[in-house]
Amino acid sequence: MNTSITNSATPKAGLVWVVIALALGTFALGTTEFASMTMVPYIAENLGVGVEHVSYAISAYALGVVVGSPIIMVMTVRVRRRKLLLILTAAMAIANGLSALSPSLGWLVFFRFLSGLSHGAYFGTAMLLAASLVPSTMKARVMSQVFLGLTIATIAGVPLATWMGQNIGWRWSFVMVTLLFIMAAIMIYVFAPNPPAKEGASPLKELETLKSREVWYTLGIAAIGGGGLFCVYTYLSETLRQVTHAPAAWIPIMMVIFGLGSTIGNLISGWAADKSTMKAALFILIFSAIVLAIYPSAAGSLITLVPVVFLIGCSIGLAAIIQPRLMDIAPEGQAMAGALVQCAFNLANAIGPWAGSLVITAGFSIADTGYAASFLSVCGLVMWWLAMREGKKKALQPER
Repeated sequence: MNTSITNSATPKAGLVWVVIALALGTFALGTTEFASMTMVPYIAENLGVGVEHVSYAISAYALGVVVGSPIIMVMTVRVRRRKLLLILTAAMAIANGLSALSPSLGWLVFFRFLSGLSHGAYFGTAMLLAASLVPSTMKARVMSQVFLGLTIATIAGVPLATWMGQNIGWRWSFVMVTLLFIMAAIMIYVFAPNPPAKEGASPLKELETLKSREVWYTLGIAAIGGGGLFCVYTYLSETLRQVTHAPAAWIPIMMVIFGLGSTIGNLISGWAADKSTMKAALFILIFSAIVLAIYPSAAGSLITLVPVVFLIGCSIGLAAIIQPRLMDIAPEGQAMAGALVQCAFNLANAIGPWAGSLVITAGFSIADTGYAASFLSVCGLVMWWLAMREGKKKALQPER
C-alpha cells in the first residue's frame, strides 16, 4: 500500500483535491438516491399514476445497485481505477439524463434500474482508490471523507432537488444530478491518480471472498443493523405530520437536521474505525438501539424530536466502519468486498421500511417504527458477535 499520495498521484493533484473529486460523485449519488424518495408525489402527479406505483422506480434503483455492484467490480478488477471511475460517472450521467426524459412510468423504472447499476461500483472503486493513497492507519478516515459527499447530499442536494421538484418539475432534479456527474468526471480526470490495476488481480480471486463466513457476518451487521436508520427515515415525514403535528415547512428542516447528524457521525466514525473497526461498530449499534428506542416517545414534540433525529443521523457512520473492516478480512477480494458493502446497505434500505410497514399495518402509531428500528440494531449486535466469534476462530487456525 502506498504511504503517500505522492507515490501514486500526478504532481498536480493533492490528496484534498482527489477526495473532493471522489466525494462530488458520492454527493451526486446521495442526491439521486434520496431525492427520488421525496419526489414520489410529484412524479405520480405528472405521469398520472398512483404514488404506490412510483415506488417501483425506487425499488428498481435499489435492484440495480444489488445486481450491478458485484458484477461490475469483479469483472473490472484489471481495469485502472481512474478509468473505471470515468466510465461509471459517464454511465450515471447518461442514465439520470434519460430518467429526466422518461415519457412514462415504465421507462422511468427502467432508467432508474440503469442508474443504480453503477452506484455500488462507484462507491467501492472510489473508496479503494482513496484508501490506497494513505497509510493503513488513515484509510478509514479518508474513506469516510469520500462518503461525506453522500451525507452532505442529505443537507444540500436532497433539499435542493426536492425544491426543484416542487417548483419547476421533478425532471429538473435529474438534470441537476446529470450535471453533477459530469462535473465529477471532469474533476476525477484532472485530479485523481492513475495507478495500474493490482498485480495478479482476477475475478476468481475476488469470488473467493464469498467463502468467508466472517465476511458474511460483517455484511450482516450492515444489512440488518443498518436497517434501523432507514426504518425511521422512510416514515419521518409522515411522523412529523401525524404525530408531531408540525407545519409542512418543518419537513425539509428536519431532513437537514438528520443530514447534519449524518455528516458529523460519519467523520467521527471514520476516526474511530482507524483505532478499532469492531469496537467502533459495537458502539454505533448500541448507540443506535438506544436512540431509536427513544424516538417514539420523542415524536410528540419538536423540542424533543429535533435532537433525537440529529442523533439518529449520526448512526449512518456504520458505513464508514464496515468498508475498512472488510478490506482487512478480505485482502485478496477488496473489489468484491467494496461491492458487497453497497449491496448490504441497499438491503438495509429495503429491510428497514419493510419492518416499519409491519408496525404500521399492525395498527400501531407511525412513530412506533422506532421500536422496530431499535430491534434491527439489536439484531445487528447479534451479527457483530457472530463476526467476532468467526474472527477469533480463524485466528486460532494454523496457517496453511
